[in-house]
Amino acid sequence: MHTTAALGAAGPVGIGTFTAIRLAGFARWACALLLCCWISGCASLPSHVDRPVSHALATPTETALGRTAEAWAAKAGTRNDSGFALVGSAELAFTSRMALIQTAQKTLDIQYYAIFADDTTERMFEALRDAANRGVRIRILLDDFNTSGKNAQVLKLAFEKNIELRLFNPLPGGRSSLFFRILSNLKDVDRIQRRMHNKIFIADNAVAITGGRNLGETYFGQSENTNFVDIDILAAGRIARDLSRSFDQYWNNPQAYPVQSLMTAKEIEALKPQVDNAVVSPGAQPSHPDKTTVASGTPTAAAGSVNPTTTERVVTSPGGATSTLPALPESTNLSQLTWTWAPSVMLVDKPSKIAADADSTEESQDTAVDGLLQLMSQAKTDLLIVTSYFVPGPRMMEQLAAIRQKGVRIRLLTNSLASNDAPAAHVGYARYRKALLGMGIELYEMRAEQEGSITSFGSSGSSSGGSRASLHAKVVVMDDRLLVVGSMNLDLRSKLQNSEVAIVIRSRALSQDATRLIEPALARSAYRVELVDGQLVWRAPQGSQLKDSTTEPDASVGLKLMLKLIGPFAPEEML
Repeated sequence: MHTTAALGAAGPVGIGTFTAIRLAGFARWACALLLCCWISGCASLPSHVDRPVSHALATPTETALGRTAEAWAAKAGTRNDSGFALVGSAELAFTSRMALIQTAQKTLDIQYYAIFADDTTERMFEALRDAANRGVRIRILLDDFNTSGKNAQVLKLAFEKNIELRLFNPLPGGRSSLFFRILSNLKDVDRIQRRMHNKIFIADNAVAITGGRNLGETYFGQSENTNFVDIDILAAGRIARDLSRSFDQYWNNPQAYPVQSLMTAKEIEALKPQVDNAVVSPGAQPSHPDKTTVASGTPTAAAGSVNPTTTERVVTSPGGATSTLPALPESTNLSQLTWTWAPSVMLVDKPSKIAADADSTEESQDTAVDGLLQLMSQAKTDLLIVTSYFVPGPRMMEQLAAIRQKGVRIRLLTNSLASNDAPAAHVGYARYRKALLGMGIELYEMRAEQEGSITSFGSSGSSSGGSRASLHAKVVVMDDRLLVVGSMNLDLRSKLQNSEVAIVIRSRALSQDATRLIEPALARSAYRVELVDGQLVWRAPQGSQLKDSTTEPDASVGLKLMLKLIGPFAPEEML
């Protein structure tokens, strides 16, 4: 684990993807190895790859963003060298990234676990092309797990002017579908399991955004089915440069492969989904038949037509529920946000964690998750934890018990079985539920069916039938004075297998802002789980007019059956 600066001083998934990767691990445990070895053939990665070394912008203060960040600090009259703005809504998550793209003058460095091909990212890609055309150097580092099927079209960006795209820890073989891609690589399940989960977006080495979100419609409140509830943090000044140094370590690592070393533009084009030109997205005008987007391979709207995400629209889910998806503005004025300048430190895993042996990683106790747990152990009064997947394992349970023995109040919000986009992960959490409650930890589980289209913590849009929500945020608030926002969950996957990044900020104001975002969700959007006479009871959210439940609320019979069948046997490190 790398950490930078010191807290005591001012100085130096789209939905279903984690289900797939967790089931890939479970498949090994279920002895599917023989089948995949037969299928996989001799696919391998290239052995001689040209990876030109490059680094972040050395002089960020010579850019408009760098000078603006300095002006923010001067206006605040602070000696702290890093400023922050909390990003709690889907709209701000989108518009702040667009603002960084549109304002960048020299460089954009973008590192993600997943970038999905859809209408929201197509708007970002158009902005990236514009930035590249005005001379901005763009480096995109993407984990390779989600680059199959339609999402393979994202890789076309590698062939654009001034844009470089590298894939981290790539999987050999075809990309026609995620299912067959996993199946053809099950001979090397350890490689499948180890993913670069970092999420960083940096403009001119001056202002950055990091947190829980990947790039795609489910993260920006635009999915017709389920939308993620998430939190990011905008960061300016020294901490942005720390994030850039981490990016450079991954970018120049031997596990990062330029797309051109793996595929040609023609091979990517061949994976483009067939599109019926007669079918037009809601709100869009008829498209020009000869133009295709780099991202999705779908027809680009002709001159004067509208990307569906630019207008408010009513959609109907497969289940029949109708909801109103809000329009996403084009950008936001970052200077109008409330910036808080405070001491901070970055927690980040080394790139070598992806190639390391899981047992040695566990024994080293040197991961970003270990750093977070060490920090949590210093809590004196209160811990508010938000994690989409919670699989603690015996060692983390011991650490939580030690914290509780000091009288520290612990509130934990995670997904319910119904809201979890990776139900296999819920198996690992469910086996610890009674023990956690026995310690006195207060458990809350996100309700899947929400009243309205969820666009942020504690708020919703209009809806006539409700919207499905899935928790995706990774946040810790400690003693009302320390705030942690990052990419890692409190589970063994984040601890042992994925690389992660987070920012720790010592600020009572930001901690209170985060608490004000989260607490309404605890009251109105989540079930409170209690232990009554040795049995679990789910208390209905306030004002929901729902009844309490003694079984997993909102979950289908199939999900409940899965929990009972594989719950006692599934290895936690695979969940």
